[in-house]
Amino acid sequence: MSLLVTSLVLLAAFLHAAWNAFVKSGQDRLLTVGLMHACSGGLALCLLPFLPLPDMAAWPFLALSSILHWGYYFFLVSGYRHGDLGVIYPLARGSAPLMIAISGALIAGETFSPLAMTGLGLASVGIISLSFEKGLPKRKHFKAISFALGTGIWITAYTLADGLGVRESGSKLSYIAWLFVLEAITFCPFVLFLRRTTWKRYYLNNWRGLWLSGVVSGAAYGLVIYVMSAHPMAAVSALRETSVVIAVLIGAFILKEAHMVYRICAAAVVVAGIALMNTAI
Repeated sequence: MSLLVTSLVLLAAFLHAAWNAFVKSGQDRLLTVGLMHACSGGLALCLLPFLPLPDMAAWPFLALSSILHWGYYFFLVSGYRHGDLGVIYPLARGSAPLMIAISGALIAGETFSPLAMTGLGLASVGIISLSFEKGLPKRKHFKAISFALGTGIWITAYTLADGLGVRESGSKLSYIAWLFVLEAITFCPFVLFLRRTTWKRYYLNNWRGLWLSGVVSGAAYGLVIYVMSAHPMAAVSALRETSVVIAVLIGAFILKEAHMVYRICAAAVVVAGIALMNTAI
C-alpha cells in the first residue's frame, strides 16, 4: 500500500482507539454506543441529498452490514461490562485480521503470498499478546474472553460485508453515508426504547462527548471502508488494528503504566509484521 493509504488507515486507527476509550469510560455503555451512532447517522443524513444512490448491487450488503453491527455492538458492550479495555480491545481487534484473511480468501478470492501471510500473522499475534501481559487468563476471565473473541467474529463479518458492498456501490462516499444512516435508524431506536426513562438526561449531560465521538467513529470506519474499496480487506484490517498498540504505548510512556518492556516487545512484533505485509503486497 502507498504511503498515503497507509497514513489514512493509521489515522483511522487513532480515531478508533479514541472512541472505544470513550465507550469504555461511559456510565451506560449501551446508551453511549446508541447515542454516539445517532449523532454520526444524523451527520451522514445531511450528506445524502448531495450524493447519488448506491448501485442496486450494494443494497443487500448495506442491509447485511447494518444487521451484523447489532451483534458487534452487543458483544463489544458485553465484553466491556465483564472485562477491562486492555483485555477486550486487543483480543477482539487482533483476532479479526486472521479471520478476515481466511474468510476473504474463501468468499472474495483475496489471496496473499506466504510472506504477506507471515507478516499478517505476526501483527495479529503481537496485538493479541497485549491482552495477556498480566499472564494467562484465569477461569473468572473466560466470559470476558469469550465476548472478546465473539466481537472479533462480528468484526470479521461486517468487514467482509462492507468491503464487498463498497466495491459494488458505484460511489464510496454514498455507501459510507447510507451505512451510517441505516445503522442509526435501526439500532438507535431500539437502544432508546430500552433506556426510555434515562436517555434524555444522559444525552444532555454528555452531548459534547457524544457528538465528538460520533464524528470520530464515523471518520474512523469511513476511512477504512474507503480504503477497502481498492485494497485487500485483511491487510487494511491488520493496519487499522495498530490502534491497539498506540493505546497501550500511550499507557506505558505517558501514563506510566506497568509492563512497559512487554508492551514494547509486542509493539515491535506488530511493526515487523506490518512491514513484512506491506512489503509483500
